[in-house]
Amino acid sequence: QVQLVESGGRLVQAGGSLRLSCAASGRTFSSYAMGWFRQAPGKEREFVAHISWNGGSYADSVKGRFTISRDNAKNTVYLQMNSLKPEDTAVYYCAADLRNLGSTWSAGFWGQGTQVTVSS
Repeated sequence: QVQLVESGGRLVQAGGSLRLSCAASGRTFSSYAMGWFRQAPGKEREFVAHISWNGGSYADSVKGRFTISRDNAKNTVYLQMNSLKPEDTAVYYCAADLRNLGSTWSAGFWGQGTQVTVSS
């Protein structure tokens, strides 16, 4: 069992930066592919980024602006978000044990989410 706790979300102006953190419990953290997803009001949850032992990937909408990283010693995964836009406003969720199913992703564990609001 893995528990995920996100933090770092807040209100920020367009063009600003934020770093989200996701602290994970459990001794098998380093073996999991980890990721970030987001859900804007009235929209479905969407993939943002993932990181695994052999690399990672990003949604086209955040490529070049967001960076995902992990610190296995601290059981933490991060999402550095730069050049934020109002359309980045969403609840951001951390996920563990990701599996790529082609056009979608599955996750074994989800966090509760952290709100990011970008004002114009």
